Amino acid sequence: MARYKGPKSKIARKFRDPIFGPDKAYERKNYPPGQHGNSRRRGKQSEYGIQLQEKQKAKYTYGILERQFRNTFHRANQKKGITGEILLQLIESRLDNIVYRLGIAPTRRGARQLVSHRHITVNGEIVNVPSCLLKEGDIVAVRQKSKSLEVITNSIANRSNQYSWLDWEDEKLGGKFMNYPQREEIPENINEQLIVELYSK
Repeated sequence: MARYKGPKSKIARKFRDPIFGPDKAYERKNYPPGQHGNSRRRGKQSEYGIQLQEKQKAKYTYGILERQFRNTFHRANQKKGITGEILLQLIESRLDNIVYRLGIAPTRRGARQLVSHRHITVNGEIVNVPSCLLKEGDIVAVRQKSKSLEVITNSIANRSNQYSWLDWEDEKLGGKFMNYPQREEIPENINEQLIVELYSK
């Protein structure tokens, strides 16, 4: 599956959840996409179908391709603890997600682009790999030459979400990845247990 670049509202309607944030189009048409809209009869979903849909929802939410997602699951499965929670913690520790959570970019797509275009540093070094997994204590900041970029200044001016596992510093235009978030600290509406069941078959 190539990275999806189409209408985000259509995907949100597919999952009946505004996974990309507030969406007026989703609010107007709160039913699955398709030619017949809300009048189409939909059969009962199988257990496999429900599990697959949850995995697809997580992949679209975080903008991850199948191979990356599967590899992250295998890594989570090898660690001690609850596999589903560890899976989400590893995904949350991706560099593009941290840039988004810190408020440096307004969306995960925007965060991915900032990282790819070498506007972000980790511990003072430029990193251009969005899927890079951070460790506790890593410091993510905007590169010195990029601090005046309009997209970054606008996003930081409008940042509102504060996460206990991230420590933001205004002067550095960056923050520290303090620790892996607990499940209740991750706001995404994802049932990770269904994903574990799918991959365990």
